[in-house]
Amino acid sequence: MTLTGELDIGTAPRLTAAVEKALEAKPVRVVLDMSAVSFCDSQGLGTLVVLNRAATRARSVLVLGDVTEFLDRLLHVTGLHQAFTIGPVNGDGTT
Repeated sequence: MTLTGELDIGTAPRLTAAVEKALEAKPVRVVLDMSAVSFCDSQGLGTLVVLNRAATRARSVLVLGDVTEFLDRLLHVTGLHQAFTIGPVNGDGTT
């Protein structure tokens, strides 16, 4: 899935619905292409944490791909960087 724009209180519910729907198919991993995310607030971070836990419960891995410098810094400052699987996104949408 490719995310664009802001990840905040206004957009988090759509992301949650999309990831939950993807997890119904029991994938090995769900890759979120974060390269076009321009902003993420506390609601967005909280949503990513909740979705990461949901993926774990579904025996899947939530991957944050092509994390922007802004988001990478935010994950480090908040201590959440180690909680996620982070990597590049290949042309086929995998990491």
